[in-house]
Amino acid sequence: MYRKRVKKFQGVYYRESKNRTFNSKPDRCFDICYKDQNGKLIWEKIGWVSEGYTVAMASQIRSERLRSIRHGEELPKRKKKEITFGEAWERYNEWLETGKKRPRDDRYNYKNHLKDRFADKPLSKISPFDLERMKAELLKAGKSPATVKHCLVLVRQIINKAIAWGLWDGENPVKKVKMPRLNNQRVRFLSYEEANLLLDHLGKISPQVRDMALLSLHSGLRAGEIFNLRWQDIDPENGLIHVSDPKSGRSRKAFMTETVKRMFDSKQRGNPDELVFKNRKGEKITEISKTFSKVVKHLGFNDGVTDPRQRVTFHTLRHTFASWLAIQGTPILTIKELLGHQTLAMTERYSHLIPDNKIEAIAGLEQRFIRESKVVDIKVVG
Repeated sequence: MYRKRVKKFQGVYYRESKNRTFNSKPDRCFDICYKDQNGKLIWEKIGWVSEGYTVAMASQIRSERLRSIRHGEELPKRKKKEITFGEAWERYNEWLETGKKRPRDDRYNYKNHLKDRFADKPLSKISPFDLERMKAELLKAGKSPATVKHCLVLVRQIINKAIAWGLWDGENPVKKVKMPRLNNQRVRFLSYEEANLLLDHLGKISPQVRDMALLSLHSGLRAGEIFNLRWQDIDPENGLIHVSDPKSGRSRKAFMTETVKRMFDSKQRGNPDELVFKNRKGEKITEISKTFSKVVKHLGFNDGVTDPRQRVTFHTLRHTFASWLAIQGTPILTIKELLGHQTLAMTERYSHLIPDNKIEAIAGLEQRFIRESKVVDIKVVG
């Protein structure tokens, strides 16, 4: 929320909530600012309209502060109301608008798993035991370990932000909670027929989503890497894509297939620093369009699938890229470089798909030895 100055009331500002409403209007929070005896600028939150505060009250409190400073009196200490988890969430939810990845997931998890449990609780009253109990209840209800972990991470982030923003001073209880262990490595990859079917259907509904899917499938790019692409990163002449990895901050080179080259050639090239893919507002995309999941559902790829590792998601395309490389016998180190993995261990999951050619390798070694070596008969003396 951005502060706006209240006209006719010096030093009084207000912030409008994007989520809270009062009397069918956005709720307003009043702040005042003034300088103390040392000339230091002080900002002080007064309160919300929904709590009964008015512009006049905020201005009156500011006048009292200035009078105390002028007479060398100690400023009155206002008792700070302890913030609840729900109030901390409201601030966090407003921050989500600044472009955090996948805000929809956070809002879903808060509404369905956290709100009823913790919204009315002061942050100081949320204990590690409460979180362990939530973890056990969610697992018992059939929620996946990944969902439980996402909920715990969300609680941790909300409280960390409350601490960072000066809304609360305490220890984050999530520190003492053990995260559930996950085995979420993708198992499912697409056949060539499925991949072509998916691209064909995507192209009929959203050519842009189809092009992003093609990039992941043919060049192994992550969704976040695709969102970050600018025209200066695209080098069709050399068949290269200069990739900036949002996860590690490192850069790497990806390679274009002829199909990918034709896709880029069909687009109107923008300015060097212009994004290749944009949302409807011309801004950076932050998550894959629902079009992708709708097409996957229409094609029935996830019908009857309960194991998250077997479900087709956008990341399945990158996994398919690596799996196809492994099946055709591409060395594991090459796959590692093409995926941009930092360690070989991250790529080892594909090693079982590489054809087992140990026998052929030994046979080839023997044949080479026979061709290159002079065979010497050894006579036994006796």
